[in-house]
Amino acid sequence: MTKREEYEIKTEKILEPIMVANGFELVDVEYVKEGGNWYLRTYIDKEGGITVDDCEIVSRSLSDLLDKSDYIPDAYIMEVSSPGLGRQLKKDKDFDRSIGDEIEVKLFKSIDKQKEFVGILVSYDKDTVTIELENNTKLDFQRTDIAMIRLTFDF
Repeated sequence: MTKREEYEIKTEKILEPIMVANGFELVDVEYVKEGGNWYLRTYIDKEGGITVDDCEIVSRSLSDLLDKSDYIPDAYIMEVSSPGLGRQLKKDKDFDRSIGDEIEVKLFKSIDKQKEFVGILVSYDKDTVTIELENNTKLDFQRTDIAMIRLTFDF
């Protein structure tokens, strides 16, 4: 397990009681380096959407617990936010919730000179994701070939 994965898992465990106490859903935790800075990002959600006040509640509680446990020796910036409209699908619960929704699939390598596909999420398992295109054609993708999957949104 990498240092990054270890920090994400420990942070998820710390967040569990905060999520339960407030009726929030923990969507994702990521520990990433961008532009020379480390970021510990927490994405939360709830029925009806997340407010700035909700993010503040989690941020304050998490900050206190991180200070006590002090398992991340690096300097980092902590962020708490909503997953946003273009929410990525990463966990089984994300896929379960999104069956029947329109998603965008981006691949590492092209298939017939195309790396991006949009369709309705039909099914998934630990190895594959199946979408249905507008022309009713179903496509199966190996999960190892997928760079990113997210919900689409229209304005």
